[in-house]
Amino acid sequence: MPAKEIIPCVLSDETRRLIDAYAEALKNQAHRIGDHGLSEEEFWASGLFRGAIERLRGQQAASMAQKRKFIESVLEYLKQNKRIESWKFRGTGERHDYEVHINGRICVFEAKGCLDGNNTNIFERPENAYEFILWSLCQNPGADPRHNAWSGIHTRLSAEIVHNKKRVDGLIIWDMLCGTKGRTCPKLSQSRARVTNIGSGFHVPPPCLYLFPRTVPEVRNNSHPKVWKIEEVTFLKVLYDTFSCQPDDVVEVSIEVRQNVNYIERRTIFTRNGKQVDSSDWTKIKR
Repeated sequence: MPAKEIIPCVLSDETRRLIDAYAEALKNQAHRIGDHGLSEEEFWASGLFRGAIERLRGQQAASMAQKRKFIESVLEYLKQNKRIESWKFRGTGERHDYEVHINGRICVFEAKGCLDGNNTNIFERPENAYEFILWSLCQNPGADPRHNAWSGIHTRLSAEIVHNKKRVDGLIIWDMLCGTKGRTCPKLSQSRARVTNIGSGFHVPPPCLYLFPRTVPEVRNNSHPKVWKIEEVTFLKVLYDTFSCQPDDVVEVSIEVRQNVNYIERRTIFTRNGKQVDSSDWTKIKR
């Protein structure tokens, strides 16, 4: 898995060390926590600890409250600053989460988690969408940003786009942890002036923006379609202009396909500021 240059942030050694140390301390004291009334031996034999961990994992994965608060703080900031006309939450009963109205255009996006799970591929582009965006918000400070970006873009999304002919115009990787102690942002290493206070306690660095092919790649007639430019994807351009983005904050994701005997292969190429920074090998689409 290359993924060296497709996103600037990394899981720092310090964050990893703190998480590992806390996990070990929690495990060592687990049998003393709570009023279960079990001896240490009975506690570990009962499976109570594993059950509690799995419950917490499930609750964390299922919770949209923090994600919605962050997204809606961003959208409200954009509205107050007249960057967008209006926005609506459409998550209940729809296969997308938000509609944003900009200059008479309807820009639709779906909120996702860390991108390394199967949920990344569950979405439907509505017919009324002028453009369709995915927005990754990873609530886990112990997750590796580079692994998640690579897993989401090449392993999952590129295969989904080609196999099921789903057009995705762009991707945002940006959430409530970006720029915090748990996930320091390299973009702020030289200047804190790129931080924006959007209210609700959020002080955000510039987002990471990804542009996708204009059309769905097809072996016979469209094996290597052109990628959108930042000024052509309305919602991403609004984020770019509002949150102190620079050319290096945008990555163009090109998807190329070819026939290999009885199956289709695809290759994902990542370009930043006119220079190719990474690419996958030719990879079979497993469906």
